[in-house]
Amino acid sequence: LLHFARGGLMGFVRRLRARKGPGAVRPPAAPLAAVEPLPHRALPARGTPILSVQGAVKRFGGLVAVNDVSFDVAAGEIVGLIGPNGAGKSTMFNLLTCTLPMSSGSVRFLGQDIAGMPQREVARLGLARTFQHVKLRPQMSLLDNVALGAHSRTRSGVLRAGLRLDRAEERQILQEAQRQLERIGLGDRAHELAGSLPLGTQRILEIARALAADPVLLVLDEPAAGLRRKEKMALGELLRKLRDEGVTILIVEHDMDFVMKLVDRLVVMNFGAKLVEGAPAAVRADERVQAAYLGSVA
Repeated sequence: LLHFARGGLMGFVRRLRARKGPGAVRPPAAPLAAVEPLPHRALPARGTPILSVQGAVKRFGGLVAVNDVSFDVAAGEIVGLIGPNGAGKSTMFNLLTCTLPMSSGSVRFLGQDIAGMPQREVARLGLARTFQHVKLRPQMSLLDNVALGAHSRTRSGVLRAGLRLDRAEERQILQEAQRQLERIGLGDRAHELAGSLPLGTQRILEIARALAADPVLLVLDEPAAGLRRKEKMALGELLRKLRDEGVTILIVEHDMDFVMKLVDRLVVMNFGAKLVEGAPAAVRADERVQAAYLGSVA
């Protein structure tokens, strides 16, 4: 199985069918019949506090990776979390998405303490994330990759799915996935394989998958990493568009030029602690930030 069917038994069958003839072309999929859309949550009013991190601490043995960090995120804004390598950004990111347990402190999302909550429950509350390294299914279509993000919004379990009793929900999921692809400008490429896309487009596809979960807060881990200038410009335009639609965004990013032009507010970390917080222009002018992140003051 590991040698001949690494994609599973059905993957093996698909490979055999693909060998029927050289240059065989997959026929275009029939358009999806319109169905009742999946329910959408009401987004909080702009300016409403939705995320509050208070006194977050994370210890790995004797190493304190995050040391008493506090900040808030309000609805309808883009907040950047930045800092030099080893500042604790990724650890802080994993704490507030419940990927790692906190040593002490609290994280409240939409008024509920989520520290220690299973990640799937946090996602159902409306907090969706992407990853520093692209985590797509390369042999699945763009449509199917995005559809994975919407399954938390349905009720059918393994048994109903195995008995094919979830067909109505599956049609709703695929319709939602198509809507999100059109939202990010990839609606006409729904049936291409995700692995054939360039890195920049794959990162945008990951955002579409996160949007399929109908999030209140979208948490992005270095989405501009490895992108060319035009790809970064397209990414920035997409994130501003999402903010204008009411989606709140928290972004961890190393590219200072990209993040300074994008965010409404910055939180700067250094050596595991919060160094400064404020508007991009004020943060750029802060001597502590220049010394810790941008280099010594000119």
